[in-house]
Amino acid sequence: MRVLVTGHHGYIGTVLTELLRAAGHEVTGLDTDLFADCLLGPAPTGVPALRVDLRDVRPEHCAGFDAVCHLAALCNDPVGNLNPELTYEINDWATIRLAGAAKAAGVTRFLFSSSCSLYGSGADDRPLTETAPFAPVTPYGESKIGAERSLTALADDDFSPVFLRNATAYGYSPRLRGDLVVNDLTGHALLTGEVRLRSDGSAWRPLVHVQDIAGAFLALLTAPRDRVHARAYNIGSTSENYLIRQVAELVSDVVVGSRITYLGAASADLRNYRVDCDRIATEVPGFRPRWTVRKGIEELVEAYQRYGLTLADLTGERYQRLHRLRALRAAGRLDSGLRWTDGPTVSGGLRWAEGVR
Repeated sequence: MRVLVTGHHGYIGTVLTELLRAAGHEVTGLDTDLFADCLLGPAPTGVPALRVDLRDVRPEHCAGFDAVCHLAALCNDPVGNLNPELTYEINDWATIRLAGAAKAAGVTRFLFSSSCSLYGSGADDRPLTETAPFAPVTPYGESKIGAERSLTALADDDFSPVFLRNATAYGYSPRLRGDLVVNDLTGHALLTGEVRLRSDGSAWRPLVHVQDIAGAFLALLTAPRDRVHARAYNIGSTSENYLIRQVAELVSDVVVGSRITYLGAASADLRNYRVDCDRIATEVPGFRPRWTVRKGIEELVEAYQRYGLTLADLTGERYQRLHRLRALRAAGRLDSGLRWTDGPTVSGGLRWAEGVR
């Protein structure tokens, strides 16, 4: 298939692009490259790329593709809280603009990277299925709900959206995110000897490895249309729901000599939910998660050591998405709408990624 991956230079997109190519698909990326140079380890092989802001996508940018894997967004709750209106503009409204352009161009399958954050605060300890009521506690979660609802309204015989409600991601990607809980706790344990909890650790959270998220996209790309059309799937494993303090204990166990600490007057996290991932296990047999949190922690330790991760990078602008955006704003390289002020035009046409001709 010819596949357009938005956000291909992000944390998940970098892994997904490689997996799609390995499976024989023809991949083009679409990104404004806010995080393209935020690398840990060597840069992956490039792919043809459209350097286009998501808010500027037109049907001609989507022409010739069989499917869109839509990852591009302002990701995670702290970044979403930076400017709620901008979060809705990019994560919700620009998603619908993209979907409308894709539909007009004849794209038939649209895989949307949603989030379990839309569940927000679960009513009780039972794992939530895809039919559970939404209870978002952040603009990020609300923006995913709005996008899912609008995409559902676009669904018809010619345009088939599918919603991947990803659990909280973790694991090594060449474009690392240090602001994800497992990645953060593991990095601090390795570099400082402390597994630093910013909450009291009492909240539940479903967790999924970045490679398993990519595997779900790959499986849903070619799953029978009548089975997945306009369906939502919790992405992960039902067995991989953890209390945050359990994650800290696993990190402390893997990183020998580290100890759990609490920063300041640690309080409960409002985001507290478990999810049931049985629907995708039943309906999409081509997807089988391969990772557990413990295996992921071991992988991260090996990658951090191999590539020489430093504490300054882990906590600074290279791997903290919010810090990165603030630094680019402070340097005058991004305007208040998070558009480049000093780079090539981002509303133009096809450009080739480095190393590709």
